[in-house]
Amino acid sequence: MTSLLEKSINFGLGLFALSREKIEKIVEELVDRGEVAREDAQKMVKDLVKKGEEQKEELRKMIKDAVAETLGYMNVAKKEDIVTREEIKSIVREEVRKVLEEMQNTEK
Repeated sequence: MTSLLEKSINFGLGLFALSREKIEKIVEELVDRGEVAREDAQKMVKDLVKKGEEQKEELRKMIKDAVAETLGYMNVAKKEDIVTREEIKSIVREEVRKVLEEMQNTEK
C-alpha cells in the first residue's frame, strides 16, 4: 500500500487531468499485478478521484488569482468599472433635463 501511496503522489498535478475511467484502469492494473488488494481498489479510486478534483480546484484558484494579480498590474478596467450604453444614456438624459430646468428657471 505504501508503494501505491508513493505512486499516487508521483501523479502530482497530473492526476487532475485523469478521468475516472483512466484512474480505474490504472488501479485495476495495480490489482492485477498484486500491488493493491482488490478490496482496497474502489476506495483507492474514490480517493484518487477526490484528490484529482481537489487539485483541479486548487489549480483553478491559482490561475484565477494569478490572472487577477496580472490584470491589477496592467491597470485593466474590470467589467463592473465600465459604464454601459444605457448608463451613459441615462446620465446624458439627466444632464439634459437639468440644463432644461435651469434654462426654464432663468427665463422666469
